[in-house]
Amino acid sequence: MTDRLRIALAQLNPHPGAVAANAARIRAARAEAAAMGAEVLVTPQFSLGGAPPEDLARVPAFIAACEAALDALAAGTADGGPGLILGGPWAEGGRLFDAAFLLDGGRILARRARHLPPPDGVFDPGPAPGPVVFRELRLGLMVGNDWRDPAVPETLAESGAEILLAVDADPFTQGEPERRIDLAVARVVETGLPFAFTSQVGGQGEWVFDGGGFVLNADRSLALRQPMFSEAVTRTDWTRGEDGWACAAQPLPLALPAPEQLWRALVLALADHVRRGGFSGVLLELSGDVDSALLAACAVDALGAAQVRALLLPAPETGPERLEDAAACAALLGIEAEALPIAPALAGFQAMLGEAGEAMRGHIRAAALLARAEASGALPLAGGNRSGFTLCHGEAATGYAPLRDLWQTEVLDLARWRNTGKPVLPARLLERPCPAPPGLPPYRDLDPILQALTAAAPDPAPLLARGIEPGIIKQVWRLLDRAGYKRRQAPPGVTLGRHAFGRERRYPLFHGFTDLVP
Repeated sequence: MTDRLRIALAQLNPHPGAVAANAARIRAARAEAAAMGAEVLVTPQFSLGGAPPEDLARVPAFIAACEAALDALAAGTADGGPGLILGGPWAEGGRLFDAAFLLDGGRILARRARHLPPPDGVFDPGPAPGPVVFRELRLGLMVGNDWRDPAVPETLAESGAEILLAVDADPFTQGEPERRIDLAVARVVETGLPFAFTSQVGGQGEWVFDGGGFVLNADRSLALRQPMFSEAVTRTDWTRGEDGWACAAQPLPLALPAPEQLWRALVLALADHVRRGGFSGVLLELSGDVDSALLAACAVDALGAAQVRALLLPAPETGPERLEDAAACAALLGIEAEALPIAPALAGFQAMLGEAGEAMRGHIRAAALLARAEASGALPLAGGNRSGFTLCHGEAATGYAPLRDLWQTEVLDLARWRNTGKPVLPARLLERPCPAPPGLPPYRDLDPILQALTAAAPDPAPLLARGIEPGIIKQVWRLLDRAGYKRRQAPPGVTLGRHAFGRERRYPLFHGFTDLVP
């Protein structure tokens, strides 16, 4: 029986549906693991098909492609190199599972299905898992969020598992990396077993994955932490002692402060969205406000200045300060900016519609962005934030809205953080107040109200206890309802917090419940 084992943990950035490319990346990671002297390489949940697969998993040709790639990867392990644990679909008996596979010696040694998939998802629940045996070591292999339910690791421990191993594709939200480790500590305490975690990295649609793999020993000490927001293949050295298996401790990377985590999430999400969409770059409006300036800085950090272009779209009444600040922002970031006054288009709508033409300003700006972007193959970006999208106050829809899950106050705080060191935003922008919609309090007061009323279970009691007027709460609640249909037309953007608009917050359009506050 072996008393030493070297396990390589890989956090990869697979592309959903790009099975051949994902398999090639897994082979490359296995070669890295072999060079490290690892006996087995562990990759994230659904690393072969790419997460999240969503309804791709219902396409028979996609399942067949994954199965063929799995067989080829299994055959490749006959070379005497490391074994391989990877994630992908498993179709059997008319059922479809989110599974992990153990490959070694040229064949598939074991399969484990996710036991607790989301009830409204595409995958069927698998049986309670037992350990998989790899070269005499009993691994407690858990797929996806199964490890979060105490019953799954406890069952594995009772079945003889020696190391708990979670293969996940867990999206980033603010505070989630720390919550993961806290929850894993609880699993270690409950089972008395060491715990290894690996996850996906990269941006995909509305999600961004931070990776952030780690290893906890049975004494709850943190032996390893992988970097956040970048691919990595990391060696871990394990030794069996009288009290079971332990992982040799490695120097831990410095913890990223919360603003830097948020920034890296935004940058990675945008970079992958542009790359996977095949866009030539991005196009955005610089309007002399903090939102558009922060968006431009994010785009430059994600893509480089050469792939970012800006439009200045002044109206007749736009003040010179805003134009100066927009131009200064472009100069600081080193991006090309084109001035395109909207007065001619606005005059045309006013001539056509009278006073109603005034309401077309946002649509004119969006149309200018869309037209210029279409001509160049660029992705048009929206600078709207969650406060604006909540009440649909501000700019019209374009192609992608990186800041859509940040509150207005978070945008300002993040802009100040990004401007430390070498400034990339004009200082005057950070001092200019961001006006809230007419009739509502400033954003420092409004954002907490919006946060409370868009929570999973809206409760006005804490707001009332803080002295907020019931009339203001009722007004915001009504505005939330009235703006619901517009939010459904908003461009997609990355999810950064819990209960985001879109998938996670589903209210009836124009619902009739108005009695939130007595």
